[in-house]
Amino acid sequence: MGRDKEILLKVIPSKIANEFIKKYHYSGKVVQNSSLHFGCFLDGKLHGVMQYGSSMVKKNIIHLVNKTNWNEFIELNRMAFDDYLPKYSESRCLSISFKLIKKNAPHIKWIVSFSDGTQCGDGTIYRASGFKLTGIKKNKSNLILPSGEIINTLNFTDGKSTWCKKIRSLGYTSKTKYLNEKQKGWKYLKGYQLRYIYLIDKSCKLNVPIIPFSKIDELGAGMYKGEKRNI
Repeated sequence: MGRDKEILLKVIPSKIANEFIKKYHYSGKVVQNSSLHFGCFLDGKLHGVMQYGSSMVKKNIIHLVNKTNWNEFIELNRMAFDDYLPKYSESRCLSISFKLIKKNAPHIKWIVSFSDGTQCGDGTIYRASGFKLTGIKKNKSNLILPSGEIINTLNFTDGKSTWCKKIRSLGYTSKTKYLNEKQKGWKYLKGYQLRYIYLIDKSCKLNVPIIPFSKIDELGAGMYKGEKRNI
C-alpha cells in the first residue's frame, strides 16, 4: 500500500491555510473568497492545503452547467503541497475532499477550477482526478507590472483587494487608464488559462463542450512547473 493512503484530511482554520499557501503556492498569494480549507496531514504534520470558495465573478461561471442555482457550485481557489508527500497524493486528497463536500454540503453539485498556463501548469492533477477540460484561452488575466510584480486583473475590480482600493484612492474608475498612466510598460503574460469542471452530481449536464486533452498540445498550451511542454 502506498503511503498516500495514510494521508488524513481535516478542515483547518483559514489563518493556518493561508500561511501555508503563501509559502508553497507558486503565486505566494491567497484568494480572499476562500471559505473552506482542507489540510492534508501525514506523520502528524501539515503537508498540503486545498482551499474552496465562491468564484470571484459567479455570474460568469454559473451558466457552465445546466440549471445551476446560485449556491450549487464552488471553486477550488488554491491548492499547494510540499515535497514531503508521496506520489499520487494530490489526486487522492482531491478525491477525499470531493467525498467530504458531497457528504457535508450535498447542495454543491459541481466544482470549477482554473490552471495557470502562464506561470505554473496545464492541469495535470485535474485530469488525473476526473475533471473535464471545458476551456482553453489565451491569457488576458495575469499581467506583469514594470516592478516585476505579477497580478490578476480581478484584483483591480473586485472591490476588496489592496490594488482596487489604491486605484480608487487615486481617482481612477478604469483599470486600463490606471495601468497606462501609472504602470507604463505593463504587459500580459504569454500563455493560456485552462478551465476544468468536476461534476459531483453525475446527473448534471454541461452547457459547454468537453475539450479533448489533445487540444492542449495543438494550441501549444502545455506547461509543467512553469516550463513549456507537450503532454
